[in-house]
Order: sequence, then C-alpha cells, then structure tokens
Amino acid sequence: MSSERAELARLCSARNWSKAIRLLDSILARSPSSIHDLCNRAFCYSHLELHKHVVKDCDRALQLEPALLQAYVLKGKALSALDKKEDALLVWKQGYEIAVRDTTDLKQLLELEELVSSVKICEATESADHVIDASPCDTKVVISEDRVVDKSLTATTMADTKTVVCEEAIGNSKVSSNGDTKLPNQNNKVENNKVSSSPVKDSTGTQAPKKAPKQDKKNKAKVVKETNGRADDVTDRSSSDESETILLDQTLFATKISKSSKSISLDFRLSRGIAQVNEGRYDQAISIFDQILRETPTYPEALIGRGTAYAFQRELDSAISDFTKAIQSNPSAGEAWKRRGQARAALGEFKEAIEDLTKALEFEPNSPDILHERGIVNFKFKDYNSALEDLSTCVKRDKKNSSAHTYLGLTLSALGEYKRAEDEHLIGIKYDESLLDCWAHLAQLYLDLASPEKLLNCLEKAIQIDSRFAKAYHLRGILYHGMGRHRSAIKELSIALTYESSSIECLYLRASCHHAIGEYKAAIKDYDDVLDLELDSMDKFVLQCLAFYQKEMALYIASKANLEFSQFNIDDDIDPLFKEYWCKRLHPKNVAEKVYRQPPLRISLRSGRLSKQDFKFTKHQTTLLLAADSIGKKIQYNCRGFLPNQRQYRMAGLAAIEIAQKVSKAWRFLRNPKNIAKLVRRRDKLNMSQNRGGYCSTSTLSGSPTSSPNEDRVFSGISLSWQDVYNIAVKWRQISEPCDPVVWVNKLSEEFNSGFGSHTPMLLGQAKVVRYYPYYQRVLETAKTIMLDLKYVNNAEDRAIFLTDIEKLKKIEVASSCSDLYHIVGETYWVATRCDSLAFQGRRLEGTRITTQNMGKTGFDFAIRTPCTPSRWEEYHEEMAAAWEAICEAYCNDTNPTRDPGTLDAVKDAILRMTYYWYNFMPLSRGSAVVGYIVLLGLFLAANMDVTTSIPPDVQVDWEAILSPDPDAFVEAIKPWLYPSIKISRCLKDYTDVSCAFGTTGSVVAALTSVDP
Repeated sequence: MSSERAELARLCSARNWSKAIRLLDSILARSPSSIHDLCNRAFCYSHLELHKHVVKDCDRALQLEPALLQAYVLKGKALSALDKKEDALLVWKQGYEIAVRDTTDLKQLLELEELVSSVKICEATESADHVIDASPCDTKVVISEDRVVDKSLTATTMADTKTVVCEEAIGNSKVSSNGDTKLPNQNNKVENNKVSSSPVKDSTGTQAPKKAPKQDKKNKAKVVKETNGRADDVTDRSSSDESETILLDQTLFATKISKSSKSISLDFRLSRGIAQVNEGRYDQAISIFDQILRETPTYPEALIGRGTAYAFQRELDSAISDFTKAIQSNPSAGEAWKRRGQARAALGEFKEAIEDLTKALEFEPNSPDILHERGIVNFKFKDYNSALEDLSTCVKRDKKNSSAHTYLGLTLSALGEYKRAEDEHLIGIKYDESLLDCWAHLAQLYLDLASPEKLLNCLEKAIQIDSRFAKAYHLRGILYHGMGRHRSAIKELSIALTYESSSIECLYLRASCHHAIGEYKAAIKDYDDVLDLELDSMDKFVLQCLAFYQKEMALYIASKANLEFSQFNIDDDIDPLFKEYWCKRLHPKNVAEKVYRQPPLRISLRSGRLSKQDFKFTKHQTTLLLAADSIGKKIQYNCRGFLPNQRQYRMAGLAAIEIAQKVSKAWRFLRNPKNIAKLVRRRDKLNMSQNRGGYCSTSTLSGSPTSSPNEDRVFSGISLSWQDVYNIAVKWRQISEPCDPVVWVNKLSEEFNSGFGSHTPMLLGQAKVVRYYPYYQRVLETAKTIMLDLKYVNNAEDRAIFLTDIEKLKKIEVASSCSDLYHIVGETYWVATRCDSLAFQGRRLEGTRITTQNMGKTGFDFAIRTPCTPSRWEEYHEEMAAAWEAICEAYCNDTNPTRDPGTLDAVKDAILRMTYYWYNFMPLSRGSAVVGYIVLLGLFLAANMDVTTSIPPDVQVDWEAILSPDPDAFVEAIKPWLYPSIKISRCLKDYTDVSCAFGTTGSVVAALTSVDP
C-alpha cells in the first residue's frame, strides 16, 4: 500500500493525471468507501477537466461522509466549470454552513468563504460585461463532459457544434443533469449507416450530434426512432433553427503544460483529440489518437476517444474493438464498458450491450446515466419490466432527465399503463419543451390509443418548435391515412419527404395513399423509389417486398378503372402464389420468376383512367353517399386503438346497401310460389345443392366464393349463396384499402392444404396489445375451462399433452396468467375454443386456437390463431350454408314478415347465428371482422330493419363470437344492445341501385375518395 501511495505522489508531481486516475481506480476497487481517495480521484479528474466525473466522485464521497469539506470544494468548482453557477453556489454554501458549525478545518472554511464571495462578485461583473473573446480551438469540451451552452455568447457562435459524450445540452447557459452522452445506438442509425447530424435527441435518449463546421459529408444522416415495436424516421434540423454557442476557456491547460513532460504532452494531445471529436472532426481526432496509440498502444483514454470517434462515423466494429482493448488494458475503466455497451446496442446486439452496461454499473453503482442507457437498451430488447426498473430508478436520481421520462413513458405504454405513460411524457416535456423526441413519443401514444385530437395538438406544438421536424409530418400522415383522409395524408407525407427524401416509411405510405385514390402513376413512381432504396434493416426490407406486390396490384386496378366493378376480381384474376407471398410478406424472387406480371402502366391505363367526371356526383348518387355514411359509421369499434375512418364508413355503407338490394331482390323472387317451384325443380335437375333442401342454393354455378351475382342470375332461378353475399362486402373492402391483402384463404396457393393461419396477439412478450389485451382475462378463463374439461392440450407439433395429474389440474384452477399455464404444461401449447354445430346435431367444430408460446426472457406470445385447412373449410362451408338457408326460410315463409314481430325475431336470431359462424370461420386473410358486421347490417336492411345504434364501448363483436361456445350464447350476448335499436324501415326503396350508380371501378374509387376532397 505504501508503494502505491508513493507511486501516486510521483504521478501527481509529474502531472500524469491519467495514470494517477488508473492507480486510484485500482485502489478504490479494493476500498470503494475510501472517501479521501474518491476526492483524490476527483482532484485528478479536475485537472483533465473531466468535470462530470468530478461531480460523481464527490457525490459518492458525500454519501459516505456528508461533512467532507474537500468534496464540496471540488464539486462546486466542477459545477462552475460546467457553467452551473447556481448549483455550484448552492454546493459551496452547503459546505460553508457545515464548516461554520464545525470549524475543525479553518483552511477549507476560508476557501469555501472565498468561493461563495467570488461567485457573487462574478455575477455582478457579468451583468456589466457578458462577452468573452476566445478562439474556437480553446473549446472547453472533454470526454464524458456535458456541452456547456451559452446563447448569449454570440461573438463566439459555432454553427452545428456537438460533443462526444454529453447527454443533452440545453440553451440559456443551463446544462442537463443527464450523464455522459451515449454513443449512437440502433435507433441513431439509418440508411447508409450514417450518424445523425440532428440536434434532436435520438431514440436512445442521446443528444444527436450536430454537424460540425468542417464535418465530412459522410457524417450527416438522419435519426431513426422506434415507437411501440415500430421504426420511424426523425428529421435533421438545420443549425439556423437553434443558434447555440460554446462557452470557451482561454486557460485550457495553460497552467498545466510542461514541454519537457511527456505525460503532460500526452494529456494535452488527448484533450486536443477529444476536442476534435466534440467539433465533429472525426478524421482529425482519429489521427491524433493514432499518434498517441503508436507511442502507447494500450493507453485506455486514447482508445476510448478513438472508439468514440469511430462510433460517430458508424464504424461500430472498429469502435467496439477499441473499447475492448481499453477494457483489456484497464478492466476497471467503467467508461469503456459503458461505451462498448452503447456501440453494441447500436448494432442491435442487445444482450451483449446489457451485459456491458451492467458491468459499467459495478464501477458507478446507481449511475443515472448508465441506468438511463441500460433502460433504453432493455426497451429495445423488449424487456419492458427491466426497462421499467432501470428508468424508474434513473428518474428518481435525475428528476429532470427528459429523455429518461419519455422512455419511461414508452415502456409504460408497452406494459398497458397508458395514463402513467402520458404523465411521464408530459413530465419530460415539462423539463425540456424543446426536446422533440418527447413530443414524438407522446404523439405516438395518442396514435396508438386512437386519440386524433390530442395527437394533432401534440404535433402542432412540435412543428412550432421546429417546422422542419419530418417525424411530425410523418405521424400526421399516418393519422390521416388511418382516418381515411388519403389526400390529406399525401400532403403531410410530401412535406416530410422534403426534409427526409429517402424515408422509406414515408415513400411507401404515400404510394399507398396515391394507390387508394386512383392516382396510379404517382403510386407507381413512389413504389419504384421504394424498390430503388438501399436499406440497412429487415423492417425496411419488408416494406420493399410489399412495394413489389403493391405495384403489381396498382397496375391491376389501373387496368380495371373504366371497366365494370364486377370485373374487379382479385381472388380469381391474381395468381394464387402471388397472393400467398403477398399475404405472408415473403421475398418476391420466387413470384417474379413464376408468376405472370402485370403490364406496364401505359398499357394498364389504355382502358381509361379516373377522370374529373368520376368525382362529379348526381343528386341520386349524393343521396346514396349520405345514406352510406350514416349506415357505415355503425361499424366503428369504440375501443382503444380503433381510429374513426370516414372512408371505411362509406365503404361499409355502400356495401351494406348493395347487399340489401341484391338480397331483397332474391327474397322477393323466392316468396313467389311459382318461382319457388321453378327453383326447386331446377336445383333438383342440376343437383347443385349439398343441403337438406330449402329455399336457397348454397353454391353458385361456378362453385366459386367470388362470383358476382347479378339480377339476371337471380331471376333465372339461381339464387345467392352465402359466399356471394359476403363477397360483395369483400370486394368493397379490397378496393377501399387496396394495400391490405384481403383475399379468400381458399383461393391461395396449394400451400393452403397445409393451412393458412391468422394470428391475433393479446400479449406479445411483455407488451400488452392495445386493441386486444382487454379480452386477455376472458380468453385466459376460457383456456382454463377447456383444459379442465378436456384434460389435455396440443403442443406445437399437434401432439396431445395429457393433464390428468390432480396437482396439475388444481394449479390450472388457480392460474392467474398465461405464464402460469405455460409452466404447468411445460412447453408451447394450444387449445381450441368450442363451436357447436347447428347444421349437424352433436358435431363440434374447431373454433379458434388459444396459443401460448414462450419467447424467452421477454415473456410469452398469448394469442388467438385461426387455421384454415381444407377440411375445416368444408365443415364451416356446410355450417354457413345451413345458417344462410335458415335466414332465407325465416324471412320468406311469410309473404309480409314485417307485420309479424315473431317472424322478425326469428330473422334477427338467424342473422346473428350466421354471423357467429362467420367470425369463428375467419375465411379471409384479413378483414373478416368488418366484413362480418357489414353483412349483418346489409341483411337487416334487406329485411326492412334498420340498426340505429353503434357498437357499445369496449365491445368487439368478433371476439364475442369467438368466446361464445355456441350461436345461442352469442345471440344472448349481442341482442341486449342490438335488438332495442332496430327500427322497421323501408328506406331501401329510396336508394338508387348501387351497382348502377357506381358501375365502374373508377367510379367506386372516386366515391370512396370524395370523403376527403
């Protein structure tokens, strides 16, 4: 120990502060509670102007000994150097008061008294002369230090200057209390692997570096941030938006440099290298560090400095290599562990990043900086419980850390704590209203919760702060798209693209909007631009794959623009393999080689294109559109996460009216006794029906679920099948949002034989899915009931796992989570909900599968999955046919059913029963929920009954069907709120025929688009 003390004295005498610090590191590793060594290390840090490290060591010393006057002196000086004059004065006053009460150290008492007095004198002087004349080369910025900003120092303004490691810099001479700046991590990076030049904080909570005056072009890039598991772009901001100056220090090392001292020269060059990094001159900084490392290859500080420069250049592998060498040279270098963790996070190596940051915490226990960083990495790793713990601890120790608050908000949102999440975002904004990440994250929360008014207000404030904030326009575009206002969305996305021209998310969404409103030329151009981009992430590659399929679909629809809407038939016209790959978002290489491609746009548009005339509506068309809007709005789920969508309302209303018109014509035909006899004879002759007899045919001549019946077919004696009825709604759903792959599952490729399954999660890892988690408890209880009833479950290979053990059954009874059930079973499993048949007594159909899948540390995937195998399809086809026949019989048995309340009740129940089987069937790749309710509304209209109520809050009709064991249970669940609202109405006869009013595909697109002129 005495030899160590002698060596420490020698190093300090030689002004070799770096080596002295390393020696003190080893001493403190053995004796972490040595308050004098903590002060000694703080003293050494102060000579290297590593002021934040000074503050940390002094804080640790004061926790151990609150009356340690030397710590107050050093901490106050460090805060003063960081331009935190008020905080420095407060610290010195605290120390002075302690010294007065206990005058055992008169020297320290007098020093504190002088320091307090000097601050007061300095404040008086500054009020008279506030301009400092200095040179940029003397910039006082060092590794691990906060950037000191003073907007009043206009004489020394340096455009777009940034620090290496500052956590955040706030104007008006105030510096955030966040810790050291984080290296750019995964969400700093964007296309071309460039680091951000934006002063906006990136999604890791790090102040994104600004562009330096002479910074290389390659250092300029965008910041990407991910909100609730999705990746979104954040725009660059120009330096003109926020003028900042760097507080300069003309005395940097002036009293410390000795030309004959190699160690001092080394420290000076180290400081120069750090300054170059801080100013964005990464190549120059690397050159300086290279010189140092040629002389001293294992010099930890130089390795950390060079690694930091590499990290800002997105050369993350080189950065990690340097940080690793620094750790090998000095395993106690907590800074190296922290920075390597940040760099690994930037590469998406979250597990390794968390390990490094955890190691860094051993050297700086409860450091808010490291807790902040690890909390964000845990969030990225989707370990939200760990993120919650880290970020909660961070904000307790660093209450004004806006970035930590907003990431705590994101974490709480993922965990379903939406009110607390909103509060945390607002706290972050309270402490830093200019931090755009806070506004963007709060806006994302409102988008997830489907609160458009709050979202728009939030984005407007963000744009007031920075009119070039592309993320705000992008989010507004997403909102308008989700509300069916595609033209408005295009305007917002175009603004975003003026600031971030290579944003694939904005390009893809704008292409989708052009596509939906019939601007096919613009859509194709945007899709081509998406396909031409070079990407650096799998999420973005998926968008490129989708752009390939969407472009083909845009060309297909363009070719149908001036043809009858009946000729728009995706299910029969588009190759099954194409649809399979489109639905599954697979790489299009196989499709491109094997599937016939759509002709180019110039050929596709030969048949015509949307014209201005398509958007000029007659009086009858306008009346029809108004009626459709009124009817269609009843499809709205009044639950979290479901935005109101005017375009979808109109689509649903027009589809419901068309269904009602076609079905009512069929029923009028069937109520004529002569036609009934004719129909029965024709059916017997053709042997078309597979049912037990009755009024309605259950299949069309083609046998296709996608045929488009017309009036001639109806009156020729062939009635509507259930598939024909539902396909009317399917086609409207397909054209209303053509970028959604809505197709009949049995029209996919031969892989259909192995089953195509939908997947709707309630719990995804630890994240609670905002739309569907409200049904979690009911689904859990349903699963428990099935397990106790059957006493077995199926594993991932569909093999039975028996649960006959009494102890296991008792545990199932008291299980309170999907995690409990998983641990009882011991592996991934599924159970099928009950769905009793009406068509075949005693038959039980396979309903929906409730699945629990282990996702490791991040939790469980608890979801419902609906397989669609050929055998299951056949069973439900028979059930749907019987249910449809029952509706027709209930209505057509009476020539005037509206006069008999009993007949109408039977019709109502029959409609709900068929709806029940549709929702358990789920025969579409997506969109089954809205299609089912549209048909329900249309059938009530056909029976001269108008549904006048909206779906009650927190009710999702498809989930009610899935969780009902039989159709009668579903009827009992729905009719209390549905039946009282039903009014007898003959309004259907007042509407012009939908298929005549909007006869062409182009006119249909125009009708839907006109909701947002």
